[in-house]
Amino acid sequence: MTALKGRDIETFLAKPSLNQGFILVYGPDGGLVSENAGRLLKAFAGDPPDPESLVTLHMSEIDADAQRLGIEARTPSLFGSGKVIRVRAATNKLTATLTELLDEKADALFIVEGGDLKPSDSLRKLAEQRRDARALPCYADTGQSLDKLIRESFAAANITTEPDLVPFLRDMLGNDRQVTRGEIEKLVLYAGEGGSLTRDDVTALCGDNAALALDAVVDAIASGHARNFDTALTRAAAAGTDTQRILAVALNHFARLRAMRSQIDEGTPPNQVIDRATPRIHFSRKSAMEQQLRIWNDDGLASACARLSLAVAQSRKSSALAQATARQAMLAVCMAAARR
Repeated sequence: MTALKGRDIETFLAKPSLNQGFILVYGPDGGLVSENAGRLLKAFAGDPPDPESLVTLHMSEIDADAQRLGIEARTPSLFGSGKVIRVRAATNKLTATLTELLDEKADALFIVEGGDLKPSDSLRKLAEQRRDARALPCYADTGQSLDKLIRESFAAANITTEPDLVPFLRDMLGNDRQVTRGEIEKLVLYAGEGGSLTRDDVTALCGDNAALALDAVVDAIASGHARNFDTALTRAAAAGTDTQRILAVALNHFARLRAMRSQIDEGTPPNQVIDRATPRIHFSRKSAMEQQLRIWNDDGLASACARLSLAVAQSRKSSALAQATARQAMLAVCMAAARR
């Protein structure tokens, strides 16, 4: 098996151990897929990439011309070295041609970017079963991995931060690596080498009205206020907030409520749970959080998390229906709160 996991992925990205064959970079986090594919390109084609040895194709180009990939792979490089061929937005239609080229040992390295492929998908099976291939899954950042990315980025620029700023920023970022990178780079540029950052800086640069609108969305959902939810969701959309981010924030909110609810069930007074929460809960939202913790029990929060998690998966499969899927799921949870 050549499916890499955990630390093996980072080890491979730092020092790839495959010079010819097929590397599949895939997963639900499109930003991380693109970032990791870019790291591989730097390792194999140089930084910046050598235009004579690098070929980049989109799957739509291969669909339009079935011979295109084969021609590129079989055409020798002008300088005699093997080619690096990057295929973006790859689908299972690529499997047959890629298998043929690998079997004939074409003098090329294929770096293929795919979406959220299932274990049964032929392209993923090909990468996991061949010795001359590697499969690198890219899943949405966890809280721990986001914390690590933020801390390392700030440390590299010698930037100091207020206590609790990292988790505060993490909760604002959502779960797409490309968006996360962009926001972190913006903060690093603002602070400058050896500078400092405060929560107010983060709110002003990354949140603006969108962050306030997101708070209003999740508070309306968890409190069961359908009219407030509709208004807040409209404002969040008007602020340009992506549907995936809204869903991710809602899911994170309910997961946080569940963790806080468990502390209350173990005997900790609600006001202490709220006061000790990390990142800190703004005083303007404490009463809303208290109300939500009174409304929901653990079983209800578990069901809400499952419903929102399913919506996240469904919205990624069909971007055209993402907005409707997200709205339906969040409204269903909101109505469940209203019935409590």
